[in-house]
Amino acid sequence: MELPTVVGPLGNATEIEKYGTVLCVGGCYGIGSIFPIARALKQAGNKVITLIEARSSYLFYWEERYKEISDQFVHITRDGTKGYKGHVDRLPEIIKSLDEPVDRVIVNGCTYCLKRVSDATRPLEIPTWVSLNPIMIDGTGMCGVCRVSVGSETRFACVHGPDFDGHEVNWEELLQRRKTYMPEEVVPLRTSKSEEHPHQHREGCHG
Repeated sequence: MELPTVVGPLGNATEIEKYGTVLCVGGCYGIGSIFPIARALKQAGNKVITLIEARSSYLFYWEERYKEISDQFVHITRDGTKGYKGHVDRLPEIIKSLDEPVDRVIVNGCTYCLKRVSDATRPLEIPTWVSLNPIMIDGTGMCGVCRVSVGSETRFACVHGPDFDGHEVNWEELLQRRKTYMPEEVVPLRTSKSEEHPHQHREGCHG
């Protein structure tokens, strides 16, 4: 197997401090990427509550790993096969059921998941940090593909990110920009000649 180019990691490392009680949310591929963050937060002395979400329970993985580093472990499935039934917009209900207040939320996953978590935590006034994943071409901010508006400022995920305050991100603008490159994202998938999983398209993050 040959990889012509590998670039990364880009941007800045996730800030790990002792915040108190941190809710780590991982959706879809974010289940994997949130793990080292949750582990580091636990090592820093935080109480870690891990929440993972997917369409169905068969899409979960690394559950035993998470149990080793989590003070509480929560599941959400769209079809209700494990844990809460629904999507991350059930977060207010889940947070209110916890034993103590949540001091910070950190979420990894698709843009749709990041937005919904941020929308859910905004009324609760819980600091929420999201790891943005727009397409990044040159990794220097020069191309502007990963441009995002955060508060009143223009930022580039590859340089200033990928972590931003989820309550400050202009999600509507970001989602519109993501649509610009959909054909380019789909073409490599359809021309790679790789064996397609029967749920590859149907089990995406957005439904």
